[in-house]
Amino acid sequence: MVSSEVEDIRSKFKKNHKTREMVSHSSKVHSVDWSCDGRRLASGSYDKTVCIFSLGTERLTKEHVFKGHGDSVDQLCWHPHKADMLATASGDKTVRVWDARSNKAVTVVNTKGENINITWSPDGQTIAVGNKEDLVTFIDSRTYKVKAERQFKFEVNEISWNMANDLFFLTNGQGCIEIMTWPELEIQHVLQAHPGNCICIEFSRCGRYFATGSADALVSVWDANELACIKTFSRLEWPVRTISFSHDGVLLASASEDMRIDIGHVGTTEKVAEIGVDSPTFTISWHPSRYLLAYACDDKDKYDRERDAGSLKVWGFPSE
Repeated sequence: MVSSEVEDIRSKFKKNHKTREMVSHSSKVHSVDWSCDGRRLASGSYDKTVCIFSLGTERLTKEHVFKGHGDSVDQLCWHPHKADMLATASGDKTVRVWDARSNKAVTVVNTKGENINITWSPDGQTIAVGNKEDLVTFIDSRTYKVKAERQFKFEVNEISWNMANDLFFLTNGQGCIEIMTWPELEIQHVLQAHPGNCICIEFSRCGRYFATGSADALVSVWDANELACIKTFSRLEWPVRTISFSHDGVLLASASEDMRIDIGHVGTTEKVAEIGVDSPTFTISWHPSRYLLAYACDDKDKYDRERDAGSLKVWGFPSE
């Protein structure tokens, strides 16, 4: 028996499944993220730039391109409460913080290695950045000084605080979730989450759940207080690269090298929609108040298959 909520969401998406595409970069887009107020969408690319788009009722408009990084922009994240502040992690061994109002770089923080992942703490006071050598650096976001570093002996994939801001989570190459106290950074738990590489992690906005995606093609949903796995999604066939909870915590989107993005109902694990794609998906992000999903794939140029399309897409606009 499919719940009425699932049916309601399915019928909503039957009327709202239009995709809008923005060609914004000269090379592939690695990361997309919405500002906390949902008015802006940012994309970071292999072409070393960051694009900012503003969202109207039915469309996106390109607002600005931030230039300054000397290498690929691998991941970006907005400040959890300040809708104009954006942090980017790059292979050029820096973290940059940008102001989308003045369209300027606020600061450049030099780090020890090529940065590949970044997250902002829920209280907005700390930026954590991980590099290719599995060093995680913690930056004070008021002074932009490095306040702590941790070197790990395993492959660190994604990093995140819990919503209570007192625990710090890492997913690793051994299929584990390492959980450390914050700010002490003492190991509190190690969860054996998956038999294969544990790739990505995301907390629901309410903080009750987090989800992980792994190389075994499974997405697991966990109770954040009990640290217990409560359900799994198994519709994808390839390693899960990127996951995102909807603003209300009702839906979980997941993507991989499969030619589709899966959108599942967290309560029942039923599929409510899927988005067909033409190439592997690198990054997905639900809007903070609407059922709009931003994503970017390894798309090639329509006329020149050797060239990256450099596009990002937003799905969920009215289809009529």
